[in-house]
Amino acid sequence: MKKVKTYYKDALSYFEIAHFLKDYINNSIFICIGTDKCIGDCLGPLVGTLLKEKNFPLPLYGTLEEPIHALNIDTELKKINNNHPNSFIIAIDACLGDNKSIGEIHVRNEPLKPGKGVGKILPSVGNISIIGIVDSSSKSDLFSNRAIRLNLIMDIAKVISNSILTSYILNKEIQK
Repeated sequence: MKKVKTYYKDALSYFEIAHFLKDYINNSIFICIGTDKCIGDCLGPLVGTLLKEKNFPLPLYGTLEEPIHALNIDTELKKINNNHPNSFIIAIDACLGDNKSIGEIHVRNEPLKPGKGVGKILPSVGNISIIGIVDSSSKSDLFSNRAIRLNLIMDIAKVISNSILTSYILNKEIQK
C-alpha cells in the first residue's frame, strides 16, 4: 500500500498530498462523504463545496448542499456507478483516530471505509482514500459536537481541497 501522512498545519502538507494524487487524478471522480448535520462529519461535504466553488472540472459528488451520508450512500453510489461505470474514484471523509493523530491527513491507494469508526457497516468507496482525523476514537460519544471545532474541520478541508486543485494543475503540466 502506498500512502502519505501529513499534519494539516505543516507548511507543505497540501503539496505532499498533491504530489501523491497527481498520478491518479486524471479522469478521476471525487466522492466526498459526510453530513452537514454534525461538525465532526462535515469534512467531506465541506471539501466538495470548496472544490465546487473553485469550479473544479472533474466529476464531484457530495457537498454541503447535496451530501452523501450513511442514509443515502447506497442509492448515491448506484447513481454514480451508473453515470461513471468503471471510473477511478477518489473518496474523502472524516475519520476518528488517536488523540495524538487529530489533524493528520492520510491518503492511501485503498478504498475508504465510511462509518467504520462509529460502528456502521457501509460499502467501501473508491480506489484512493483521503481521510482527515478530526477527533479521538477513545471518546464514548463519537463525533460529539462538544469537542470538535468547526475551525479545525475548515482548516483540514482547505488543505485537502488545495491539494486536489494543485494535483490537477500538476497533472496538466506533466501532460504538456
